[in-house]
Amino acid sequence: MLVYYLIIAFLIGVVSAFNRNRTARILLLALFMAVQTAMTIYAYLHLNMEDFGYFKYDAIGVIFMCVLTLLSYTTIYHSYIYLRHRQDGSRSQSLYFGALIMLIIAMTCVYVASHIGLMWVFIELTTLSVAVLIYHERTPLALEATWKYVFVCSIGITITFIGIILLSFGVGETETINFSFTPLQVQLLNVNPSWLKLSFLFIIIGFCTKMGLFPMHTAAIDAHTVAPPPISAFISTTLMNVGFIAIFRTFTIFAHTSIHPWMSQVLLWCGLISIIVSAAYLLKVKHMKRMSAYSSIEHMGLAAIGLASGGIGYFAAILHMVLHSFVKASVFYQIDQCHRNFGTYIISETGNYFNRNRPGAMVFLLVLIGIIAMPPSGLFVTEFWIFKALFTSSHFFILFFALLFLSVTIFALAKNFLYILFNQTKDLLPAKEKIVTSETYSQYFLLALIFYFGINPPVQMINLIQEAVKNLP
Repeated sequence: MLVYYLIIAFLIGVVSAFNRNRTARILLLALFMAVQTAMTIYAYLHLNMEDFGYFKYDAIGVIFMCVLTLLSYTTIYHSYIYLRHRQDGSRSQSLYFGALIMLIIAMTCVYVASHIGLMWVFIELTTLSVAVLIYHERTPLALEATWKYVFVCSIGITITFIGIILLSFGVGETETINFSFTPLQVQLLNVNPSWLKLSFLFIIIGFCTKMGLFPMHTAAIDAHTVAPPPISAFISTTLMNVGFIAIFRTFTIFAHTSIHPWMSQVLLWCGLISIIVSAAYLLKVKHMKRMSAYSSIEHMGLAAIGLASGGIGYFAAILHMVLHSFVKASVFYQIDQCHRNFGTYIISETGNYFNRNRPGAMVFLLVLIGIIAMPPSGLFVTEFWIFKALFTSSHFFILFFALLFLSVTIFALAKNFLYILFNQTKDLLPAKEKIVTSETYSQYFLLALIFYFGINPPVQMINLIQEAVKNLP
């Protein structure tokens, strides 16, 4: 099935990039989304089945495929709004949607890849695809951010490749290595711990570029600032999920070896420092999209801490990533509306948004509740479980400082969101554009999911997450 998906989806992407007819573009996008939806349903119905020898529809891959497909619908919809507002030409729109389709295909393949080398290849393809989208506005800042993103991500993926080579050296001392995840997990049980530590460190540092974790957290910040808001939504959600699933699979492979406590410490410190960095920058951030980007780094740090803490932390980390995807997509879609209303992304040049666009302002309020994990947000539940896992595993130092800097983050986010919503600026310019209420419906839907999943998560999702973590110690 995956081979047919790749052939059909790739052809649609190529034709979309060269097509100049608006009606044909809409039909091609509808056809692609039908293919993407069918692939997602097929993966769910064939859980744990292998395909084409190098792919497997395992539980965690299916979870993030579902998130990707759902957000693909909303991102394509908001991309049309964004492009219509900019009045981009047919050629520019074709390149945009062609690159977007290729990005979705590459991320889908990362989610279901069962071979570490193949996963590495498709992760690099996501970098190339999203680079085209980051540069869409063709400004000097966009060019600089694109080159920075490509450079940092390429360095990261090179570091990961070095880690894979070191892993092959370690396994090669005793037997011929098999890079598929399941046999590799067994082979690592006989490898020297020094080789394991060295290879794990290199692999994780490389994948941190995609997840947005310290020390490679800088890759996406400038990209968020200049990319079209719908693409910023993708970078902060499904693309960061690519990094998480790569780190999760690597962690799972190494989890039953003697270095498990050591690599948990590595992830704990990566997560904590990510939260500290995020809090520090949020205190002085002035740009709406950069604010949301640094908030994403904080949530990636929490997910890493959950994964490292074990127990209920495994479950919480995956659910946290899912809910974060919904809330962060909503905020970037709304930032686009806010930008069209004020004509700026600078927080200090906004204000009184509650009276200028009340439906959009309500989205910001709900986003604030969701993103700072205030009940009944589902993120409150996942963060509570992560802190419970930290307490149970006796990581009191990490717990204390994580709570301390999360308090700083909450203060900074609340201050900025409330300024945008309620600040009464005397010389505020009239609205640049009146926002149509129907544009916020998709955001209300996504935000409803984070509250619903916090109160009553679907049985199917619970079963998938439990299936994903059942082999972790």
